[in-house]
Amino acid sequence: MMAIELITEEIPPLTHLDTGEKALIWMEEFKVSHLPVLKNGNFVGVLSENDVLDKMDERQTLDVLFDHLPRPFVWETDHIYEVIAKVGEFKISVVPILDRNEKYLGCTSIHRLIQLISNTGGIKEQGGIIVLEMNKVDYSLAQISQIVEGNNAKILSSYVLSLPDSTKIEVTLKINEIDLERILRTFARYDYTVKASYHKSEFEDDLRNRFDALMNFMNL
Repeated sequence: MMAIELITEEIPPLTHLDTGEKALIWMEEFKVSHLPVLKNGNFVGVLSENDVLDKMDERQTLDVLFDHLPRPFVWETDHIYEVIAKVGEFKISVVPILDRNEKYLGCTSIHRLIQLISNTGGIKEQGGIIVLEMNKVDYSLAQISQIVEGNNAKILSSYVLSLPDSTKIEVTLKINEIDLERILRTFARYDYTVKASYHKSEFEDDLRNRFDALMNFMNL
């Protein structure tokens, strides 16, 4: 999925003539802590709630309050992974999206990204989860897939997490089978370390409750 497909029409940009007070009202209304700022239709940068709160007079316009704003953005053709990486790098709740001429096209929000991930990452699909731990040099998705598919199952999604201060990684697999016993035995036979496993009946309610709690926390 490309960035252009992630644009939400629900979050408008500010202009350089808007006040800090207006920016705070909009951030509250749209449940974000950042907003894009435009000047004469051109992308200026991203304003944060903390930036505004640090100013003495929120009634001043943004061009008076700020000489410079950070300019994190993604290109319209960037993959959703690039968008997520930008969120993590700059700790922003909205990501501006530009075309190759740096024309502002719109923005996406962390709320929308989470909703898309929940729909496309296999969370809603029936199945179970296996978490493997291994050395980075031993990681082979081809071999892991062969083991899973050799037991007449499919990997719906996978996620690799590097463990801090370690040469090891965690590989989380979402598999389209409720009964994981045969797959777990096969991983053990091939000397894989199974750090955790969750059958659908065991984790589905907890996963859904956690996701719903996150959505409520973000006031969706």
